[in-house]
Amino acid sequence: MHRFQVWAPTPEKVRLHLDGDVHDMERRSDGWWFTEKEAQPDSRYGFLLDEDDTVIPDPRSPRQPDGVHAPSQLHSVDESKWTDSTWTGRQLPGGALYELHIGTFTPEGTFDAAIAKLDHLVDLGVTFVEVMPVNGFNGTHNWGYDGVLWYTVHEPYGGPEGLQRFVDACHRRGLGVVLDVVYNHFGPSGNYLDRFGPYLAQGSNSWGQAINYAEADSGPVRRYAIENALRWFSEFHIDGLRLDAVHAIVDHTAVHLLEELVMDTRRLSAHLGRPLTLIAESDLNDPSLITARSGGGYGLDAQWDDDIHHAIHAAVSGERQGYYGDFGSLQTLATTLRHGFFHAGTYSSFRGRTHGRPIDTRRIPASSFVTYTTTHDQIGNRAIGDRPGFYLEPGQLAVKAALVLASPYTPMLFMGEEWGASTPFQFFTSHPEPELGKATAEGRKAEFAEHGWDSADIPDPQDPQTFQRSTLDWSELGTGEHAQLLRIYRDLLSLRREHPELTDPWLENFSVDYDEDERWIVLHRGSLRLACNLAPHEVTVPVGGTPLLSWSPPTSDETGSATTIPGYSFTILAADVPAARK
Repeated sequence: MHRFQVWAPTPEKVRLHLDGDVHDMERRSDGWWFTEKEAQPDSRYGFLLDEDDTVIPDPRSPRQPDGVHAPSQLHSVDESKWTDSTWTGRQLPGGALYELHIGTFTPEGTFDAAIAKLDHLVDLGVTFVEVMPVNGFNGTHNWGYDGVLWYTVHEPYGGPEGLQRFVDACHRRGLGVVLDVVYNHFGPSGNYLDRFGPYLAQGSNSWGQAINYAEADSGPVRRYAIENALRWFSEFHIDGLRLDAVHAIVDHTAVHLLEELVMDTRRLSAHLGRPLTLIAESDLNDPSLITARSGGGYGLDAQWDDDIHHAIHAAVSGERQGYYGDFGSLQTLATTLRHGFFHAGTYSSFRGRTHGRPIDTRRIPASSFVTYTTTHDQIGNRAIGDRPGFYLEPGQLAVKAALVLASPYTPMLFMGEEWGASTPFQFFTSHPEPELGKATAEGRKAEFAEHGWDSADIPDPQDPQTFQRSTLDWSELGTGEHAQLLRIYRDLLSLRREHPELTDPWLENFSVDYDEDERWIVLHRGSLRLACNLAPHEVTVPVGGTPLLSWSPPTSDETGSATTIPGYSFTILAADVPAARK
């Protein structure tokens, strides 16, 4: 006997459609409807609302084998398939993340195909795999941020069984898994939730109508999101969640949704006996997200730090368009690296207002900030989805990598950056509805035309070739400069494991020197020094030591107190090291 239930306070009548038969459901006073019926483990079911004979999927559907508009399918995670009983999890501090998109990580675009590449990630030296959203969305492929059925796993990737195999395979190799989830909006196709109840609120954000986390009858909606998060942790053994664009979550209640999620996650972590990590993406530069609850904050473990990305990218690349306008100088780079945020109660020319708040570096460790040379956004939201390697020298890519991986922050790589992948990562969709596909493509072209791009150059998100062009080419790894860059990434990550100075998260133990005119910058990490030359010509920096790792070989002066670094290169120096890394 299976208990079917759904929260649906809006309709006057709800019926269960189960394997072709229709059954009445009983309503409780709190808006939940239920009935108990005999069902097979893979029975198809859905709900009929009022007199409409359209079968609507379960808002908490565990599986959608025929897409988000079709009936749901019962599914339970098979506990006997897990082999990770000895897995005790990983803490984020000291770790390194690797962001990937299942659909373009391999030519096959499945969880099982991704499993075949996990040994590469182990050899690379990362400790967490961060997977872009995999919950149910309409169509065969997109970035995943337009999901409408949060409890499902996209079937073309391998469905819930594929995700289970993937997580299990990661744990066997010592890799934690972070899953990207979206709790700030629903996608445009397949969202029937407003027919069940007040899931949506007045107002909207950049991607759709706001979700009702704070208005009347918002309690069950809040639980819908929080219990979804807990399900990934408990049923799928996920180790962490990356919470997309939390600044777009509208909640003015005394206990914010994020704080409530933190409390429930800590409770579950204590029960499971392993760390469960919550990482926010936020555009607010607000340290209260990662301030402990005892200090008046929300208590999240970490947040993405775009300011560090912007400071590094603008300094190395010279780009100044859009939100890079306030960045680019080495002074800005040094300030951002030393304090975590550049905009910390300062004027943002891009926003036209004061932005951010300072970080209390005595209480908040740098490991609570995830930093990167690039992400899916920083590539895919460029007009043509071009990676930094399309317009930077290999040495510049190495300098960016060193600034991230030798910093006090928690580093994250985006798939393929470790070998300077030649494939773009473009914005792609596969909306089956012609009108939605047309609107998406036209909106994309109009958006970038406003910024001076020729609309003819903007890839059509609906064109299958846009998706296919974005798939990694794994044959590049062992060739030429790709192989050299890959060795540098491996060695940088290896140095992080070998030297506690490089994972020290306290910014009070960290200092930066630079020369704006000569274009060099030095990061001081205990007995180690990262010296970077951002200029195309060689420069001499006033620090010495034994080179541990370099992009191009440096030379030391006779006194050993200065080092000459070739153009677009870096070196990591240390005193009293027995042998240099080749």
